[in-house]
Amino acid sequence: MELQVKAADGRNLAAATWGRPDGRPVFLLHGTPGSRLGQTPRSSLLSRLGLRVITFDRPGYGDSDRLPGRRVRDAADDVRTIADHLGLDRFSVVGRSGGSPHALACAALLADRVVRTAALVSLAPWDAQGLDWQAGMSASNRNSYRREYQDDQSRRLSTTLRIRSRDIREDPQRLLEQLRGELPAADRWILASGTMTSLLRTNYREALRRDSGGWIDDALAFRQAWGFDVTTIPGEVLLWHGADDVFSPVEHTVWLAERIPHSRVDIRRAEGHFGAMRVMPEVLQWASQDPGEEPDAAG
Repeated sequence: MELQVKAADGRNLAAATWGRPDGRPVFLLHGTPGSRLGQTPRSSLLSRLGLRVITFDRPGYGDSDRLPGRRVRDAADDVRTIADHLGLDRFSVVGRSGGSPHALACAALLADRVVRTAALVSLAPWDAQGLDWQAGMSASNRNSYRREYQDDQSRRLSTTLRIRSRDIREDPQRLLEQLRGELPAADRWILASGTMTSLLRTNYREALRRDSGGWIDDALAFRQAWGFDVTTIPGEVLLWHGADDVFSPVEHTVWLAERIPHSRVDIRRAEGHFGAMRVMPEVLQWASQDPGEEPDAAG
């Protein structure tokens, strides 16, 4: 089901729900770039698992209005707005890749409403002490987080991401081709699936349908203070990562695990960035459970 929700400042937020209308609610926050049409498990599977998954376009992506100068913490306000619209008092939050820092923001800032949180292949804060933030990243990701983007206080669109977005709008397959040359074997195997590449093409096309604003604002938000302290997260957090990830290196999750008080860490050998999509059903099921309650197929 597609939703149009108004934020308090008048912005439009595009959202969608999947699975059982009366299922246990879990927000699934998309990657970078991404959209509400991202890699959500089939509604029939979600229904069998008893889940209601809520997705939405972060500001500047898809049909959601841009929020100039947004920070990672701002995602918590948008999640609260959508949850209120749906009448949800309690819910869980799962983020994948660029969605993971935003999921952690919800864990920190909506602690009275978030049951559990999962952050898959997450980045750590840019100012993470003791972490070489760009070490092990692919060339394309290092380019997306170049310092001049952070230092541009006017938030002008970067030439690099604007051109890449235009190319992807014309042919979403281009991003997959660009990524394939940088991927470890495990990720290339996942992207060899026709079903998976079709889902990714749909996701990227919708994400960048209007312009590159959401992508650039994500990159800028990751390169400044997130607006909350991960050490204050009170609830249970699952941190999942593939050891061979070249987009969000595993050292980022190791750093987070050492600082989030109630974290549960799952690092998989011989897995890369897109391995997170393979375990998503189990992770969603784990996240939806009350603390202390474990499903049969915990992630």
